[in-house]
Amino acid sequence: MPPVVKSLLFLNVAAYLIDSLLHFAPYFGLWYWGTDLFMPYQLITYMFLHGNFSHIFFNMFALWMFGRIMEQVWGGARFLTYYFVCGIGAGLIQEFGQMLGLISPVAMTIGASGAVYGLLLAFGMTFPEERLFIIPIPFPIKAKWFVCMYAAIEILEGISSSDGVAHFAHLGGMFFGFMLILYWRKIAECRTIHFGNNFWHKPDATTNMHVQYNDNYTKDYEYNSRKRAHADEIDRILDKVRTGGYQSLTESEKQTLFDESKR
Repeated sequence: MPPVVKSLLFLNVAAYLIDSLLHFAPYFGLWYWGTDLFMPYQLITYMFLHGNFSHIFFNMFALWMFGRIMEQVWGGARFLTYYFVCGIGAGLIQEFGQMLGLISPVAMTIGASGAVYGLLLAFGMTFPEERLFIIPIPFPIKAKWFVCMYAAIEILEGISSSDGVAHFAHLGGMFFGFMLILYWRKIAECRTIHFGNNFWHKPDATTNMHVQYNDNYTKDYEYNSRKRAHADEIDRILDKVRTGGYQSLTESEKQTLFDESKR
C-alpha cells in the first residue's frame, strides 16, 4: 500500500477511536461560518472524523480501493494535494449550501466523503473504460458511467432528501477534483503540443513556448491502430496491477501508466 494512503487510513482510524472516547468532534467538526462555533481549521479536521462504524468503514474502503491506485499513478505529493483540495472544496460547498438555506445552518459536518468522492471522480477520469463490478448490479459497468451515476444520485438526493447526509459536500469534492484535474491536464498540454512522429520546432510568439508541428499528416487507419494498441497495453498493465500489485510493474510500465494519467 502506498505511504500517503496508508497514513490517511491510520489517521482516520486513530481519530475515530480517540473521538469515541473523548468526544472531541464538536470542536473539530465543520460548523457553519455564520455561527460562533466555526473555526478555519475545521475545514481540514472535519475530514478525519466519522459518526459511526459504517461511516468510516465505507469511506476508508473507498480510500483504499481508489486512493492506492491514484497515488501510484500520481505520486504521493500530487495525490495528497488532490485529496485535500477535494476535502476542503467539499467543506466550502457545504458552507455555501448552508448560507443559501439548502442545508440547516446548525448542522455539523464530519467525514472524508467529499475527498473520497473526489478520488472516485479521479479514477473515472483517468481510467474511464475500466470495468467495475458494483453490488448489486449483476454486470460490469465502465468507470466513467459509474461516476456519472453517483453524481446524478447525489444531485437528486441533495435536492429532495433530508437524510442528514452531506450530499452537496460530496458533489463539492467531485467538482473541485474535476477542476483540478482539468488544470493539471491543461498545464501538461501547454508544455508540449505535438502531432505524429516527425517534428519541426517553431516558437510560439504568444507563450514563448516551442510548439512541435508535424510536416506530414498521419493516415487515419494508422492513428486508430496505434490508439487501439495503446488501449490494449493500458488494460494489460491494469490487469497486472490487480493480480500482482503496483510493485510487479516494470519501470517502463509504470511510466506508461503515469503518462496515461496525464492524458
